[in-house]
Amino acid sequence: MLPNLITKTITLEDGREITIETGALAKQADGSVVVRMGKAMLLATVVSKKEAGEGVDFLPMSVDYQEKFAASGKIPGGFLKREGRLSDYEILISRIVDRAIRPIFPDDYHADTQIAITLMSSDEEVLPDALAGLAASSALAVSDIPFNGPISEVRVAKVDGNLIINPKPKDLEKASLEFIVAGSLDYILMVEGEADEIQEDEMVEAMQFAHEEIKRHCQVQLELTKAVGKEEKREYNHEKSDPALFDKMKSELYDKLYAAVSKQIANKSERSALIKEIKDEFIENLGEEHEFEESLIGPYFGKIHKEAARNLTLNEKKRLDGRQLNEVRPIWSVVDYLPSAHGSAVFTRGETQSVTTCTLGTKMDEQMVDGAVISGYNKFFLHYNFPGFSTGEVKPNRGPGRREVGHGNLAMRALKKVVPSDEENPYTIRVVSDILESNGSSSMATVCAGSLALMDAGIQIKAPVTGIAMGMISDSETGNYSILSDILGDEDHLGDMDFKVTGTAKGITACQMDLKVEGLDYNVLKEALYQAKEGRLHILDKITETLAKPKSDLKPHTPRSFQMFIPKELIGAVIGPGGKVIQEIQKDTETTIVIEEIDNQGKIAIFSANQDNMDAALARIKAIVAQPEIGETYTGKVKNIQPFGAFVEFMPGKDGLLHISEIKWERVESMDGVFEPGEEIVVKLIDIDKRTGKFKLSRKVLLPKPEKKAEDKK
Repeated sequence: MLPNLITKTITLEDGREITIETGALAKQADGSVVVRMGKAMLLATVVSKKEAGEGVDFLPMSVDYQEKFAASGKIPGGFLKREGRLSDYEILISRIVDRAIRPIFPDDYHADTQIAITLMSSDEEVLPDALAGLAASSALAVSDIPFNGPISEVRVAKVDGNLIINPKPKDLEKASLEFIVAGSLDYILMVEGEADEIQEDEMVEAMQFAHEEIKRHCQVQLELTKAVGKEEKREYNHEKSDPALFDKMKSELYDKLYAAVSKQIANKSERSALIKEIKDEFIENLGEEHEFEESLIGPYFGKIHKEAARNLTLNEKKRLDGRQLNEVRPIWSVVDYLPSAHGSAVFTRGETQSVTTCTLGTKMDEQMVDGAVISGYNKFFLHYNFPGFSTGEVKPNRGPGRREVGHGNLAMRALKKVVPSDEENPYTIRVVSDILESNGSSSMATVCAGSLALMDAGIQIKAPVTGIAMGMISDSETGNYSILSDILGDEDHLGDMDFKVTGTAKGITACQMDLKVEGLDYNVLKEALYQAKEGRLHILDKITETLAKPKSDLKPHTPRSFQMFIPKELIGAVIGPGGKVIQEIQKDTETTIVIEEIDNQGKIAIFSANQDNMDAALARIKAIVAQPEIGETYTGKVKNIQPFGAFVEFMPGKDGLLHISEIKWERVESMDGVFEPGEEIVVKLIDIDKRTGKFKLSRKVLLPKPEKKAEDKK
């Protein structure tokens, strides 16, 4: 007997439909739905414990998005042949959903919560990542878990001047902007994407367009919640409270904390030490015997400190480190810092520092992507590392976490818009940012250092890219707000918005926005974007003082490249049987040679750090692919001797017959003793058989013709 299914449908402007179905699968989860678009199907489940863990004062939530290989009829690669840890792509989708969902939970909800989104079936015409947020929110909507939703996510792109919701992959290839936008009925929650140097107003227009679609998705989810009878959510009490302790702390500490933050100490360690001193003094004055709950002191102190710092900015327009609201911290940068790297740069802004390298490799260094939905190769990729010492912490190195993957992806998106196309650039490019100091916006430091490292390496990027992290502190009751440029780590924690924008002098190339406050006005958003532009251009002026444009040449130790095209039918001749010919050329000339078939012709790329070796390899390849011409003279090598003549290799891989009658003008009775195998002789190509393609050679036509004897003339 089929289960009782409840289904709701969302119809997009172009007629495509998204359905949300519940009641069939994973019914032991607190909430589960199947979201379908075309043949793409995502199963989203959510489970949350009834009680919070002891001493937990935050929301311990995990979001995991995973694509099953069977969804697209594939078997995973590797030895185990099964899905393993999440790929970077899956981690990025998980982060996008997490950043949109987490803010909608009540602040006092601290139960362990897990959201799992699984791609069960794929569709070549549907990008499933744009449906993941809708699926997660829908699973919450049919559960009794408290949350302030619903929300949804959509992809918005501009194709041929028109904005489109959830475009098909083929349309996305020619999009001038592409953003994933998340929001609720009333406001935007999260934005992440990239663009072709667009203007600020164009970005806001795309966000507004996306929000109108999001509102429709949210309305459908409200109908779904009502249909399953889950309007009432579970009751919970996850926070201890002690109003008397809070009142005591507020009355004793607020003025001290306000005075402390008003000192506007620029150094993070000194600022933290002063705040800690105030907290330690309060605890000491409490004495050993008191009736207050000690576990609440930390959270209450943080709350009061946050309020004091926010009010300093809102009331006096002052910042923790003494800067003006739109002021960027001091910047210094250098290039060519690491002598053995192909390109390197140090970028320091305040207490945030990145050392970034650029390494150029061959096609064999390309990054292979083997996913359930997306497969292929990347020629440009960026890695971001964030060791513990960058913030003065002891932290074991366990490889990149989700934060590192996300920050690296944002910087990669920002820079890839200016990197030469595959047709223009023969190299595989790897950029690596190592954060050595961090006090806010290390991903934007990576963008700046990455631009410098690429230019130092001699990569002819379209234009340098810089980035800035913006913040905002607001009071919804009074409407008062302050927009902050180049935020500190502390300002990120106490603010209501974290908005990262990257771009060239011409326009925006990437952005990432997370909102922690309801109802951001679009006019305020525009103001933040234009203030960000002012900061970006200031930073651009600073880095171009160090290096204004790409260096005209590569470093001496960087592999040079040369590209040539040959007829498709000659690819085999260059490779040789079992790769023998090309391997021999690479070994003899100490080069790397890559051959591939593109557009029905052979493309050969030669890489070498030594020009002589490059020339030697090129000469040998040209000799192989050169076409024999009748009438041309060649120096050949005797390969095989037969009674009727000798076979001579006159070009690499090309043998011709030197008939016994063509050796010299005088009659040759026998081939015995005429030539030795391996002997070099000069021959002329006199004919090519039109039927068989065989080559006919002559030696005698290159020799003086003997004069006839007198008796012969008679």
